Amino acid sequence: MKILVLNAGSSSDKSCLYELGDSLPESPPEPLWEAKLDWTHHQGVAELKVKSQGKVIEEALQDNSRAGAIAHMLDTLWQGKTQVLDNRNEIDIVGHRVVHGGQDYREATIITPQVKEAIAHLSILAPSHNPANLEGIAAIEQTLGDVPQVAMFDTAFHSQLPLAAAIYPGPYEWFEQGIRRYGFHGISHQYAAERASQILGKDLTALRLITCHLGNGCSLAAIRNGISVDTTMGFTPLDGLMMGTRSGSVDPGILIYLMRQSGYNADQLDEILNRASGLKGISGESGDMRQILSGIEQGNPRSKIAFDMYIHSLRSHIGAMLASLGGLDTLVFTGGVGENKASVRELACAAFEFLGLKIDPEKNALSPLYEDVAMADSQVRVLIVQAQEDWAIAKQCWKFALNIAISN
Repeated sequence: MKILVLNAGSSSDKSCLYELGDSLPESPPEPLWEAKLDWTHHQGVAELKVKSQGKVIEEALQDNSRAGAIAHMLDTLWQGKTQVLDNRNEIDIVGHRVVHGGQDYREATIITPQVKEAIAHLSILAPSHNPANLEGIAAIEQTLGDVPQVAMFDTAFHSQLPLAAAIYPGPYEWFEQGIRRYGFHGISHQYAAERASQILGKDLTALRLITCHLGNGCSLAAIRNGISVDTTMGFTPLDGLMMGTRSGSVDPGILIYLMRQSGYNADQLDEILNRASGLKGISGESGDMRQILSGIEQGNPRSKIAFDMYIHSLRSHIGAMLASLGGLDTLVFTGGVGENKASVRELACAAFEFLGLKIDPEKNALSPLYEDVAMADSQVRVLIVQAQEDWAIAKQCWKFALNIAISN
């Protein structure tokens, strides 16, 4: 079975192709083919990079439309030096990461006209992502015809949040209008939790976990009995932790002040909070943690302030998740920063030594994936899990494809 996964973002697309048999492997297999489109570096140009079986191609595409760029990207599956298929009809099913599923979509689902309409309607809640997800779905329809497509929603894993965690303390009418905490990064949090239980050899329903997805976007989830019971992102992905370019939680009174005193409008505030805040806003240089750490080495005081604020925010929100769980068995780090930055993990854990959490500095410094980096006598386990959203989507597609085959 050949499964194509398309992860369409606001300014980039990632895609990969898996080949699976009659049973799922315990560990994620290497994709047959991987590709990425990036529109961030040059206006009107999509940068394409494709890898398959040790071969790599890199191109700059002048076609600025997402559909055209995706069509060209998919052509590399069945022609050229990265070819892995004889023809496009070999693809059995396609999976998509869709950011916002609202209150109705609580699990992965086959994409139908009704589902596409719902994704479009929810674009008002995720204007940078849901439209891009729809464009990806349309591009697959144009290129591959009526191949089955599956939507896996980033909000779905958090759909069982208790009302006390989901409802904002404004007028109750907000909740009736759909203004509530939805949470995001759900595909990553769910995968990290499942992988953690596998690593530990314990039933997921017996564990209290805090999963830390730390990349350019950052969020935490408190997981009990295999269910997300609290999370840091909210109505939008802007809430919660300090991030690469997003502010995370700020006093809403600041926004009212800026509107009244400085004449800021909604678009200006959106630009500031989503793209000019966080590590980038404080350091004045970059939202990339690698650049922040480099700035600290070079003696940049604002880089040091930005890093210290990031750690403070991370510790504070871990504490909040801890309170929601009433205890902690395992702390899981995933995402680019979570997986690769030992200093972030060590400093985050240092605040919770009162729980009996003891991180092993030497082992942690190696950033070993899928391993426990806590000391043997630690009361809390600390795991590093590689983010595998594409594989999580592929697994769901495999299950759908089997059901389709059985029904036919």
